[in-house]
Amino acid sequence: MNEEKSSVIVAENLSLSYKKNEPILQNITLNVKTKDFIFITGKSGSGKSTFLKSLYAALLPREGRLNVCGIELNNISASNKNFLRKHLGVVFQDYKLIDSWTIEKNVMLPLFIAGFSKDVCLSQAHKLLKHVKLLHKADKYPLELSGGEQQRAAVARALAHNPVLILADEPTGNLDDYSSGVIWGLLKGANEQLGTTIVTVTHRIPSLLRVGYRHFIIENGGMDEIC
Repeated sequence: MNEEKSSVIVAENLSLSYKKNEPILQNITLNVKTKDFIFITGKSGSGKSTFLKSLYAALLPREGRLNVCGIELNNISASNKNFLRKHLGVVFQDYKLIDSWTIEKNVMLPLFIAGFSKDVCLSQAHKLLKHVKLLHKADKYPLELSGGEQQRAAVARALAHNPVLILADEPTGNLDDYSSGVIWGLLKGANEQLGTTIVTVTHRIPSLLRVGYRHFIIENGGMDEIC
């Protein structure tokens, strides 16, 4: 019991699928602890993004058990799903910024949802935009920024409410070396300085990232840790 209290993700014999008789992942068992930095690799189509979706309850377990941030995801209620997502920061490969909102307002979104005052939202957004070297573009709109700049804004948004867990889906897949370096540095800083647990799906683990991490690989519908 004490061991599970220190865990951020617990999966036991987890199976995931979009169609009942066509499992994508089967019998996944893992325990991710507070402050872990996790890389999940695997070939395209192996189920990496599918697994990540299950962690923010966009895809519920077909079989087995999944607990994230102390919340059981099997048959999760709408209220618990909202509660869970207040503890998560999610970084998507395609950014998922709101095009009609300024970058500043996009970064403030998780803080709005969490109920912080406008002054606190603004202060935190400016702090993070300065950190990702985008404060001078706070009043710009996503489509006025490069892909790398949009992803840096997306990472700032994911960090805004100091989440327990950050989930990142190919966060640097389409980016230049500079933006990739900034983003990996932000995730490393959140892990080391704030104790944020990081789970990131990627085709390739960055060779220059100096951080202790655990590596899982998905293949043939299963997941194994590489020691």
